[in-house]
Formats: sequence, C-alpha cells, structure tokens
Amino acid sequence: MNHSRHPTTRRQFVQSAVAGSLLMPGLLSELLAADDARSSTGGMSGTTNPDATNPVAAKEPHFPAKAKSVIFLFMSGGVSHIDSFDPKPQLFADHGKQVTFDHPETRNRPGYEKLFLKRPDWKFSPRGQSGIEVSDLFPHIAGQVDDITLIRSMHTSHSNHYNATLGMHTGSFAFARPSIGAWLSYGLGTSNQNLPSFLVLAPQMPYAGTQVWASDFLPGAHQGTRVLPGPEPVANLARRVPTAKRQELELAALATLNEAHRATRKDDLQLAARIKSFETAHGMQTEMPAALDLAQETDATLAMYGLKRGVNDGFGWQCLAARRLVERGVRFVELIHTGSSGNWDSHGNMADHGRLAPQVDQPIAGLLQDLKQRGMLDDVLVVWTSEFGRTPFNNTADAPGREHHNWGFSSWLAGAGVKRGYVHGATDEHGIRAVEKPVHVHDFHATILHLMGIDHERLTYRHGGRDYRLTDVEGHVVREMLA
Repeated sequence: MNHSRHPTTRRQFVQSAVAGSLLMPGLLSELLAADDARSSTGGMSGTTNPDATNPVAAKEPHFPAKAKSVIFLFMSGGVSHIDSFDPKPQLFADHGKQVTFDHPETRNRPGYEKLFLKRPDWKFSPRGQSGIEVSDLFPHIAGQVDDITLIRSMHTSHSNHYNATLGMHTGSFAFARPSIGAWLSYGLGTSNQNLPSFLVLAPQMPYAGTQVWASDFLPGAHQGTRVLPGPEPVANLARRVPTAKRQELELAALATLNEAHRATRKDDLQLAARIKSFETAHGMQTEMPAALDLAQETDATLAMYGLKRGVNDGFGWQCLAARRLVERGVRFVELIHTGSSGNWDSHGNMADHGRLAPQVDQPIAGLLQDLKQRGMLDDVLVVWTSEFGRTPFNNTADAPGREHHNWGFSSWLAGAGVKRGYVHGATDEHGIRAVEKPVHVHDFHATILHLMGIDHERLTYRHGGRDYRLTDVEGHVVREMLA
C-alpha cells in the first residue's frame, strides 16, 4: 500500500482500533455518526461551563444545590399505592361496594361494565417517631420512614406502561425526549471524568427500552451507560490489545488524529464531545472495575443490604454499587427493578407484590441507612417511584389482581434537601384520585432539578427551531416538601 497516496484517515484508524476492541462500541457510533454533519446547538441558560470542549465538565448550578447526586429507584410495572404507602381504612370498610368510573383501563372493556371496590391485601400501621403509616409489604423501608418525604398525591398522564414509563423518565408521554439523567448530566456535568455522569443499573430491558436513559437530541456524552449486574457489568471494558504500552501508543496516535481533525472544524463542539467520550471510555477501564468491586466492603455493610459476599447481582448489589458510584462523583444513578416482564404489573394476582417486595425492601432500607451513617444522605437525593399505581377497584370485589391506575399513586424522596418524616398530599378516601396537593410528574421533575440547584425553566436545549426542557411547558417546584 502506498502510504503517500493513501494516508491513514481518522475514520480508518478508529475503525481499525474498534476491530481490536480498543474502543467501546456505543462510544464508537457516537464518534463516527456525524463527522460531516452539524447538530443543533443549545445551552443551559444561566450556567457556566469552564471547558467548552468537555461536555461533562463540572458546571455551576443556577443556585446553591442541596443535592450533589441522585439515586433513582424505579419499580417497573406499577406498584400498588393502596397496598403499600397510602392507607385507606374506608376502602377496607367499603369492600365490595359498586362504583362507577370512566377509567382508562376499564373503558369499553368486556367484563368491566361493573366495578367494585377491593380492599388492600396488606395491613397498615404507624411507623417510626413520625407515625407515618406504611403497610407490611415493605417492613424494612417502613423502618426508615422518618427519613422520607412520602408523596401520596402523585398522578400522571397515561395508563399504558410504555407511555407512563417514558413520561416518568423524560417528561414526554408520546415522543422520544432526553431522560432526566441526561438532562442533569447536560446541566451539571460530573466531578469524575473517568466515569460517565449518568449510569443505569438494569438487569432487564424496561418498558420504553433504551429511551429510559437516552440523551435523544442532547449531546451523546450525556446518554446513560447501562450496567448489567453479573460477572461482566460493563461489556468490552477489559483491554484487549496485548499490552498497556501498546494501548497508550494507539490512544496517543488517535488523539493526534483527533486534534488534527478538530483543527479543521473549530466551531464543532459536538465533535469535541465525541472525542471526550473516548477519553471517558479509557478512564473507565481502571475506575469502573474498582467502583463495582464490593470485596472491600465489610460483612456488616453487606448484611445491611442483605448481600452475601461474592454475590454480584440482585437489587442489593445494585443499591450498594449505587452508593459506591455516587461516592466517586457520578451525578445520576438509576436502579431499575426487573424490566418489562416479571414485574409489579399484578393484573392477575396481587400475590406477585408479595414475591417482589422482599427483593427490594431490605436493600433500599440498607441504602438509606448506609448513606446516613456515612453522612452522605445530606448531599445525595434518593428517589423511589413507579410509573403509576394500581386500581382500588376491579370487575369483582374478590378479583385477585388490580389494573393500571394513573389518577393517584405514591412516590417518595429521601435525603438532601427534603423534609424527613413528612407526608405530602392525599388521595380520596378510597385512593382513587389525588385530591389534596396533587403532584404531577412535571412537578416531580421540577422539584428534583431544584434540589440539584437547577431552575427547570432555564435548563433548556434548542432543537428543531424551539427550546426544549424536561418539564415541557409545565411543572412547578413543590416547595412544601423542601427542608
């Protein structure tokens, strides 16, 4: 081959490097996808980025933040609020009473011409010094209720899994939009340049698929990186070239080609973002294995999460890994329990809740305890939610299951900046509608951003000729929940 006539291009070098698995596939596509294209530009109004060539450089918030990072616990499928966090004595008393609703899950559905109230399957009792009532479904979380702000008046805009899951993560119920983790990465960056700012610990694919952690029109560096519990949490992380020295030489050569390429496109900040993604991928080779190695944790800590030494999967592993990741500066860590099947979608039998709850109850309580003992609950915000709740009624009073319910459900926050041992809002006497201080998903998102020092109306990105934001054109900060 005549090298004078056929010089090695940056694209050829990158493709060659990938052939040896030097570079992670997801980051490769980001680098090669739009070399000659120009993406829409945008900005976070009112923030300062000290390094315009580094999309995940730590940025100043709009105002002093209460929380530095978020651990987002998502229970896929729809946890029943009336069986967990929203006690309804009247629902027990009125069990079997016929009711009439134009409910989206029962409308024009054969066999659902008549609806009957259905009592909860678990008993409630006051917990902690606050006396907040929680059911026997979550006894360990109930023990931590004094550190929680419990929202009993959540509501959302759709009763289908896909749409409600999309809405809970992106603020959009019908169209692909950036995930909340991507928005926070875009707005605040990360303090650890060797780890992604947004990580998702998901053993199975959730409803709405990768859109749950997608960056969509935001720069690709803000997309969530999926971690799979198990022996190889992040694929293609191990070096596959023969020696570290050779890898250093190849990376140096690639950096030279990248800089030459960027020199001809000085106005292309998206290109700089793609180059930065490669640097993060290289840093992950050393930082990520250490972050996910639980060998140094004490037996007492493992027991707190319900973990046995050597176990590298399960929700306990996800919770402890999340603590280790936020310790290292990761901005947003999402933990997804189950996925689009085998989840909390208990149409057929509420006994499924009884099977699933022990998988998450002690790990979540352990996470709260561990963060508190380490002083981390003062600057880490823990969020627990599902995409919606479940109906307080069914087509027969003795039906074993419950349907989707978006009119009212429960979520909670704990940690940085929120009141502790506090209940916000209420549903009606049967748990059907949010009637007191209702909190829509847009309000939920606005409050989370506020706790991270972000004004949700100023965190915008221009795309397709208009400014977008996580909360669309709605949402307000629920200040009554703030400490």
